[in-house]
Amino acid sequence: MSRIVVQAFVTLDGVVQSSVRPGEPAIEQPHWTLDYDAEHGGGEINDLVRHWERRTAALLLGRTTYEIWANAWGVWDENADGLEGELTRHYNRVPKYVASSTLEELSWKNSYLLGADTAAAVGRLKSQVDGEIRVWGSTQLIGTLAKHDLIDEYRLALYPLVLGGGTRLFGPGFPSASFTRTMTQPLSSGVVVSTYQRTRSR
Repeated sequence: MSRIVVQAFVTLDGVVQSSVRPGEPAIEQPHWTLDYDAEHGGGEINDLVRHWERRTAALLLGRTTYEIWANAWGVWDENADGLEGELTRHYNRVPKYVASSTLEELSWKNSYLLGADTAAAVGRLKSQVDGEIRVWGSTQLIGTLAKHDLIDEYRLALYPLVLGGGTRLFGPGFPSASFTRTMTQPLSSGVVVSTYQRTRSR
């Protein structure tokens, strides 16, 4: 039985958007994670991501995130140095499951459409995949998963920034749920990483 784990870089005001794309609100500091890490020394977060992604058995992505990743990790050089090469090799090899009502074909290898009923398809995946099913980005998909109580854990890297606008991880109408904090790790850059596991009654 697998676990669905949402990973996100998030600001103090809950924003996860880090670029400007059609259909998304404008933000004053696009690429804020990269800018902050470069200014404050973000090597520790790279080490954490490397550790997290070694446990990724499959990726679960919404359409927009999938298209961005397919045109990045899907085409980058697997022999690149450091974390970029490691993640490129890993992401190319793991299965990628995509929630979309508009895509008909997927260009990135080992990619599969979930079909019309996302929640049912993800429920089946949880019994088929051995390991962690990783969600990055994909805020609309996260909302759908949360409504069906399919998310087992959030891993959040909290940046000491307030953007004042942008797409939030937990937006209006997000379903209520309770979680237990299982780890908190402050980084020297000022980022605080915490994990929260879903608390379910037995």
